[in-house]
Amino acid sequence: MPYSSIIFERLDNIAKITLNRPDKLNALNRQIFEDIEEAISEIELDSSIKAVILTGSGEKAFAAGADISELNECDQFSGKLFSEFGSKIMHRLENLRVPVIAAVNGFALGGGCELTLACHIRFASTNAKFGQPEVNLGILPGYGGTQRLTRIVGRAKAIEMICTGNNINAEEALRIGLVNGVYEQAELMTKVIEFVNIILSKGQLAVSAAIDSIIMSDSLSISDGLLYESRKFGEICGTDDFKEGTSAFLEKRKAEFSGK
Repeated sequence: MPYSSIIFERLDNIAKITLNRPDKLNALNRQIFEDIEEAISEIELDSSIKAVILTGSGEKAFAAGADISELNECDQFSGKLFSEFGSKIMHRLENLRVPVIAAVNGFALGGGCELTLACHIRFASTNAKFGQPEVNLGILPGYGGTQRLTRIVGRAKAIEMICTGNNINAEEALRIGLVNGVYEQAELMTKVIEFVNIILSKGQLAVSAAIDSIIMSDSLSISDGLLYESRKFGEICGTDDFKEGTSAFLEKRKAEFSGK
């Protein structure tokens, strides 16, 4: 279907979503969220899509934050709805059955940073900047920044970033574990696709089950998490991919996974 604020492309088994408001540094408004939500629904219904790459158009920004002109209209009630709407869509993105990788090609600030946090893995260009500057506007992150950033970089660093509003560069983001790798902007997408293709060469049922189990670890105790992992492990042991993978290992050949 046509989208007005994103570009949705297919690269073989990869869905590529490009935030496309370059004149606004890809700021997140209601329309861009609605388009992302529709793209998520499209991905959920297409079993041939095995991974998602999320990036921004232009060379300056992944997404420079929420659209302040929309945010400025909020009161206590509408502000809660504003937060819940974006959070719901990011939660759906995070819980997709396939790996979701952010290719951060510039500024990822405020809601833009939070959108990268909802992705499973993040890679950045050398000019990327990350930050949660909401306190400069007299508010706090509203799309999961206080929750996901803390889980990814730890409480102390999350408090530092959120309560100072200071930005960090790509190298610092790599150092604290916010991103998985940093590349020159011209090679960022090539490197991300190379990484995705490594994942696509593995058993996709196992990849999906692993991601699911990892996400569930945020909300389960260690004992419940271990039980959940064991259940997923058992489910995978009943698949054709499991038989193929173990047989290929014993026969010293490359596995040919079918996704069944």
